[in-house]
Amino acid sequence: MNTLLDRYLSKTEFSSYEDFVANFALQIPENFNFAYDVMDELARRTPDAPALVWCDERGAEASFTYSQLKELTDRTANVLRHEGIRKGEPVMLILKRRYEFWPTLLALHKLGAVAIPATHLLTTKDIVYRCKAADIVGIICVDDDAVMTHVDEAAVSSPTLRYRAYVRSVHADASINPAQNRPVEFQGRRLEWQDFNLAVANASPHFTRPTGNESTSNGDIMLLYFTSGTTGMPKMVRHDFTYPLGHIVTAKYWQQVKKGGLHLTVADTGWAKAAWGKIYGQWICECAVFVYDYDRFDPSAMLEVVSRHRVTSFCAPPTVYRFFIKEDLSKYDFSALEHCSVAGEPLNPEVYDQFLASTGLKLMEGYGQTELTLVAGTFPWMQPKPGSMGKAAPGYDLDLVREDGTSCEVGEEGQIVIRTGRRRPAGMFAGYYRDPELTAKVWHDDVYYTGDMAWKDEDGYLWFVGRADDVIKSSGYRIGPFEVESALLEHPAVLECAVTGVPDPDRGMAVKATIVLAAGWTASEALKRELQEHVKKTTAPYKYPRVIEFVKELPKTISGKIRRVQIREQDR
Repeated sequence: MNTLLDRYLSKTEFSSYEDFVANFALQIPENFNFAYDVMDELARRTPDAPALVWCDERGAEASFTYSQLKELTDRTANVLRHEGIRKGEPVMLILKRRYEFWPTLLALHKLGAVAIPATHLLTTKDIVYRCKAADIVGIICVDDDAVMTHVDEAAVSSPTLRYRAYVRSVHADASINPAQNRPVEFQGRRLEWQDFNLAVANASPHFTRPTGNESTSNGDIMLLYFTSGTTGMPKMVRHDFTYPLGHIVTAKYWQQVKKGGLHLTVADTGWAKAAWGKIYGQWICECAVFVYDYDRFDPSAMLEVVSRHRVTSFCAPPTVYRFFIKEDLSKYDFSALEHCSVAGEPLNPEVYDQFLASTGLKLMEGYGQTELTLVAGTFPWMQPKPGSMGKAAPGYDLDLVREDGTSCEVGEEGQIVIRTGRRRPAGMFAGYYRDPELTAKVWHDDVYYTGDMAWKDEDGYLWFVGRADDVIKSSGYRIGPFEVESALLEHPAVLECAVTGVPDPDRGMAVKATIVLAAGWTASEALKRELQEHVKKTTAPYKYPRVIEFVKELPKTISGKIRRVQIREQDR
């Protein structure tokens, strides 16, 4: 075997997209555990190769080889086992982009415990909800005072929570203990904070893989993600131990990471995008993971970091690229950068064109969900079509269906579904944890309904329209919000916008645009008319927003998704 990847794929190189879809075959071993079978194996094969490269916005840097990461992971696993964390018990990680996230996650995998990555933006109420919904037994978080206070307050109402630890900032004064005077007492018991860094440093560097009932199997729960949906309470997405293998396609064939390379995905560890781009597929492909730790996004600082560290592949949401093209890109050295990918929302064509003109790099789009891995993408053998998510990934029996469940024709809008009658794609979720009714609502008769609308062109490329609930039906037309939003964003006055339907006595629904203006622009009737004319010229005239409202900010979920449903409710 030349590479670790050969263990899991019968064929790794393909001549065309058609060859890729027809002959890609994943080999899933029994009782696969990423921490042992990938990371420990890399520590054995290439102990001195770089695995994790980390830096932050204040100039601190750290790097770990595979052998160093294994030792840190084993120390961490010993700490958690000593604290009573066992197989199947959920532990929440609120670690932002601190490098301790990676060995802690791997340690939980080694124990067979359930990892729950979470954002530092959670409030006390959010933490209580998660603790009760999943019976969380431990929380390991950053030493941020606000985060620790929320955990303290949540502990009083979280009876299953018995362990709390904090990770010290590399900039923190070691003589200052943020956990001093913070114990919480309730129901006759007292919870103390543990200095996680100190505990790990003092733990044994040797950890033995559990056997018997404590060992893991493929169907065990490895990860739980709480999705911040645009409606209702967060859902618990359940992923088993085969999930990492589903991201081979994500990393090798979409992000195009390479053995010995250095990959950066812009994502906080609290979101599933981190699993897509900062952990599993990259290491299976023997590519080092690069982490840039920051609190405030500064495009020039990120570009400088990418250039200085000679990042070879890069993935980010469209917003990041929108900021990049406003910088003088000629100042940066992109000679090491070979591939760039984009996901999270459809890409506006003007961003693609400007980035290509400045860097010579084509942005490769992709699409997926927290419940899935990469469902569709622009793969190496394909010419990108800006704004298109590309074509279906191998393993996913993807279809577009009408409301009656029948398949759509070319050019016809329908809901994206995954047919699972023949197989469940590797990496696809195993259902919503403790919610069989919700699972059955979106996944029944061997069909999983994504809730996303798209259409397919004559070349087989898929084009995102919007969430099924967001599509506007006006005067007999079906209008997707993205196309109108994209047109509005081309105007310099528009910083952010959300397009929704508003009740109209003549049309049933009229198109409305809720707009946040860019700096230097003032709301006026004249500007409304200018924006309406701009949309008429950019897209089909009937899609222009008949109603425009200027606001200071748009309602958003905790993960930053625009809550169009809230705008619709306010309008009603």
